[in-house]
Amino acid sequence: MDNFANSENAVTLMLNQITEGQADVVDQLLPVVYDDLQKMAHNQLRRERADHTLNTTALVHEAYLKLVDQKNTNWKNRAHFFAICAQAMRRILINYAKSRLAEKRGSGEILATFNEDIFIRETRAEEMLILDEALDRLTQLNERQSKVVELRFFAGLTQEEIAEVLNVSVPTVRLDWRLARAWLSREIKKNL
Repeated sequence: MDNFANSENAVTLMLNQITEGQADVVDQLLPVVYDDLQKMAHNQLRRERADHTLNTTALVHEAYLKLVDQKNTNWKNRAHFFAICAQAMRRILINYAKSRLAEKRGSGEILATFNEDIFIRETRAEEMLILDEALDRLTQLNERQSKVVELRFFAGLTQEEIAEVLNVSVPTVRLDWRLARAWLSREIKKNL
């Protein structure tokens, strides 16, 4: 998020206006956050298989529409917006994996390739769903660790950006990341 600090106040102001019911601001917000949303979507989709039918632009637009269409969301600031965006992208990708799994009836087709330092090198639809379920269980045990994983893995944020979003220190993010990664690795291996 290269322009994170520069546009934080403008985005927060726009989000507050949207929360107050000024629907015309929605059209003004997208150009301001679009590049950052594209980077988030690109980080997600670069792990997907080559013939994936969901492209970066489609993921950005689908996530954005889900976000700004929420009537009862009280947007706190730009960081809050991107944290919720990470959740929306996660849901979209998980729903896509579920539909692909239903279509293929568990054929084992590779849907995504993850970075080597994150849980597993390659994943299939079943494994994507196992990861999602494990993240839901982690949320029950430690919500902040789950948020760290979601922001790093699904949104592609750096440790510094995650610290800003969660309003914690970078060392706290590092510790949460290590602990969550170890816990999730064990959970995923148990369920494979």
